[in-house]
Amino acid sequence: MTAATEPKTLLQRYEAYRVRRWLVREKQIAGMLPGWRTTRRRRALVITVIASLVLVFAAGVLCAFGLEWAALPGGAAALIFLPSWIMVRIVADSQDNAPADTLDELEFAQRETARSLGLTVTQVLSVFPMMYLVWSGALFPEADAFRTAYAGGVMILATLLAGGCTPAMVLAWTRPDPDPEI
Repeated sequence: MTAATEPKTLLQRYEAYRVRRWLVREKQIAGMLPGWRTTRRRRALVITVIASLVLVFAAGVLCAFGLEWAALPGGAAALIFLPSWIMVRIVADSQDNAPADTLDELEFAQRETARSLGLTVTQVLSVFPMMYLVWSGALFPEADAFRTAYAGGVMILATLLAGGCTPAMVLAWTRPDPDPEI
C-alpha cells in the first residue's frame, strides 16, 4: 500500500481491517457444507431456525403463565437454534454482515434490503414482550418478579434473535442454487 492509498482515519483503517478479515473468512467457509447449499436445504435450515426461535418465544410465554417446566423445551430449542443458525450463515456466505467493499452492486442492494427487513422484524416483534414487561409490572405489581423478568427476557431474546437472524435467513432463502461444477 502506498502512502496515497493508505487509509487515513481510524474508521477507514477499521473498514480495511474488516475487509481483510472477511476475505479470509470467506475463503475458509467457501467449501464448507456443499450439500447444504441447495435451495431446498437452505430453506430447510431457515425453517429450522424460525421454528426454534418460535419455540424459545413460546417457552417464555408459558413461563409467564407459571409453567416453569417450559424452560426445558426452550433450552432444547436454543440448542437446536445455535448449530442451525451457524449453518445458515455458512450457506449464505455470511453476506448479511459483509463489508460493502466486498459486495457487488446487486449483492449490496440485496443485503441492504434484507437488513431493512431485519430491523422491521426486530421492531415489530420486540414490542409485544416489551409491553408484557411494562404492563405486567404496572398492572400486576404483586406478580412474581422473577417469573415476570425471566419470561419477558426469554421473549425479548427470541425476538431480538429473530430480527438479527432475518437478513441471513432472507439471503439464504432467496439465493439461487450454485452453478454445478463442470
